[in-house]
Amino acid sequence: MELCIYCFLPFIISLLSSWFLIPQIRFIALKKKLFDIVDERKVHTSIVPRLGGVAFYPTFMLVSSSFLCVYIIFRDTLNISIGIEPVKEWILTLCCTMILYLTGIGDDLVGLRYRQKLVIQVIVASVFVASGLWINNLYGILGIYDIPLYCGIPLTIFIIIFILNAINLIDGIDGLASGLSMIAFLFYGCIFTYLHLWFYCIQAFIAFGMLVPFFYYNVFGDVKRGRKIFMGDGGALTIAMLLSVFTIKLCYFEPEIIQMQIPHSIVIAFSLLIVPMFDVIRVVIHRVRCRCHPFKPDKNHIHHKFLDLGLSHKSTMTVILLISIFFGASNVLLAPYVNINFLLIFDIVLWTVMHVLITMRIRKKHLAETL
Repeated sequence: MELCIYCFLPFIISLLSSWFLIPQIRFIALKKKLFDIVDERKVHTSIVPRLGGVAFYPTFMLVSSSFLCVYIIFRDTLNISIGIEPVKEWILTLCCTMILYLTGIGDDLVGLRYRQKLVIQVIVASVFVASGLWINNLYGILGIYDIPLYCGIPLTIFIIIFILNAINLIDGIDGLASGLSMIAFLFYGCIFTYLHLWFYCIQAFIAFGMLVPFFYYNVFGDVKRGRKIFMGDGGALTIAMLLSVFTIKLCYFEPEIIQMQIPHSIVIAFSLLIVPMFDVIRVVIHRVRCRCHPFKPDKNHIHHKFLDLGLSHKSTMTVILLISIFFGASNVLLAPYVNINFLLIFDIVLWTVMHVLITMRIRKKHLAETL
């Protein structure tokens, strides 16, 4: 009964709410001709509405607020206690997410300079750490455990900004950003359930539910019938902020509940975002090596590489989602038995070897085509 209330019910209500909103938004976008512009960097060639992510924040806010109200009304009859701290963190999460949501919509409609967006991201990340939620422990990475406030807060701000941009940049083909985020939200929901962090468990399953209808329309929607829609920056920044919050919450070390702490929480938390985060690092390093601007758009992301191998869009998406599941599951399973530094090295080496092999395959393919 508890699992039904705290996991399944929020998911279903969020899914139905999002399923109602997205067709309405798609209709308005088609009516007002708010399309994603086709250019040399884009992998799509058809006119598609780009405001699907507009449905995310209203859905998340409405459903999560409703569950909080239900808890307040019936808390004497429920066998869980949320406490004031998660509510404070949730309020600041909603405020920060709203700012990013509006920023993303503004970028979708009129365009914003990346410097403007970066300043807003820095402000939002700085405001969020006022909730008291920040990375305060590295769990033994490079032999470091507790870290002081003056180091932890800047690190947290940097990581939030990094995740925001990583999710935004990975949104290159149908279903990729939403699929990776769905996997992460599902993992987070299950982990928070295990930790009895019921408030965050509910939020994770709400976020998971709001993405399911979008994933359907984005991947399986018929362009000719006007049923396909893209996420846009408004949606990407919304889900990226939620992912940042869940990641930092899982990393946050609380001595009073140490018996419930997952071994190597910090590696497990970030393993769910390895694909977008490692991809951004690799792409930026590649651009610097080629003496290009590190933030100049190109076609060197992981999905571009699989497309160069000849895979279809859906096959590329499926392979990358399976890679994400593999990293997340392997880190969860190995965490109790493997030293945290070995686990981190394992992730980096495996990711690097995978990319070297993919690059070699692409070169052989291009060489064969020129002969």
